[in-house]
Amino acid sequence: MIVAGIDGGSRTIKVVLLETSSNTVLASGVCDQGIKQELLAAALLDKLLDGIGRRKTDVARIVATGYARHHIGLAQRAITEITCHAAGVLRQMPGTMTILEMGGQDSKLIRLDSDGLVRDFSMNDRCAAGTGRFLEVVAARLEVRLQDLGNLAARSQSPANISSTCVVFAESEIIGLLADGVCREDIVAGVQRSISQRIITMAAGNPEAPIVFTGGVALVTGMKSAIETALGKTIVAAPDPLMTGALGAAILAGRMQTV
Repeated sequence: MIVAGIDGGSRTIKVVLLETSSNTVLASGVCDQGIKQELLAAALLDKLLDGIGRRKTDVARIVATGYARHHIGLAQRAITEITCHAAGVLRQMPGTMTILEMGGQDSKLIRLDSDGLVRDFSMNDRCAAGTGRFLEVVAARLEVRLQDLGNLAARSQSPANISSTCVVFAESEIIGLLADGVCREDIVAGVQRSISQRIITMAAGNPEAPIVFTGGVALVTGMKSAIETALGKTIVAAPDPLMTGALGAAILAGRMQTV
């Protein structure tokens, strides 16, 4: 039986096709988010199905998750990204106790119990200053590629102090730092440290290891080490951090008995 998970994130849409009998991922893909979310998700799903010689009628069930989950009408059920990320991470990394998921518009710290069930979670969704969107703004302002931020931060000799808790004010702060002659390397290192400090606030104590880092921000070089420094703990990046939510949605679709 083939099932699908669709993660309608704030920045991208991700789809995973899963064969339940063998628990095998048949295909996965990502596209940019837009105003026609339903059409974008359907087109990506069709593209992946066509790539494996299947049609939409071959998909038994679809679960949607993420920011736009309630706007994806082709899904039979919408499930929160907290539950889906937990399912996706545990499939790849059994025994995980804490999940740090950082996406385009929010960040979450999810605590699991010994049975892999969500025990509780903390979320930063009030301001983009602790999310991937902040990194995008920084990259644009510094005129560098997002994937190059980590290399810049690694060359920093004195990370800048980024104190603003709002992305708009933080951008203004960065403009001021540039005007004062602060180099890009120190600004990026300061931004990564600032984001990491917000993780400490969300953790509100001592997050239990193993800690797995997932979401699009996990792909930005330098963020993992910056968060490890802030937490004083080792964290492990998920094997494919951008697709974890969609994978979890597909897994949960496979567990559904009825639609």
